[in-house]
Amino acid sequence: MPKVLIIISTGFEEIEAISIIDVLRRAEIEVVIATINDILTVGAHGIVIQANQYLKDIDSSIFDMVVLPGGAVNTENLAASSSVKEVLKKMKKDNKYIGAICAAPYALHKAEVLNKNYTCYPSFEKKIRDDGYQSDNQEVIIDEKVITSRGPGTAMTFALELIKLLKDEATYQNVKSGLLVKNN
Repeated sequence: MPKVLIIISTGFEEIEAISIIDVLRRAEIEVVIATINDILTVGAHGIVIQANQYLKDIDSSIFDMVVLPGGAVNTENLAASSSVKEVLKKMKKDNKYIGAICAAPYALHKAEVLNKNYTCYPSFEKKIRDDGYQSDNQEVIIDEKVITSRGPGTAMTFALELIKLLKDEATYQNVKSGLLVKNN
């Protein structure tokens, strides 16, 4: 069973985090939620998620993918965290998948693991770089093993694309159909 590490901190974007966690679990992908703050982590809009573990206690080598939800405060926290940078660099070095949505590609940029082509929440590319930024309404950009997406409205599409990468087309289609998703 594929295993995904989702890293959150105070101010995470709830729609993104919860959508990704839920959709991946529907595909029978094991999801572990790690925090760099408190086990009960408060999102950008006051929703509290109980993380499974603190990031400092995680062995990232057991994961097939790491995913960072967005949220401006969360992104700044993740980008400043040496633990997050260490996990991202290890995943890149081990040729594993790295995903980020909304503002979170900024944390990938700060950890120097963002590939050339990416997308993010519009205007946030100014904190990253214009070169390679894809602004043409593509909801998800896959550049080798780095997957990025635009924001809360693209969270479902992003999560479904992660299923395709970690499982197979049949699982992707089954989950997509069960969720009544028409696009993609």
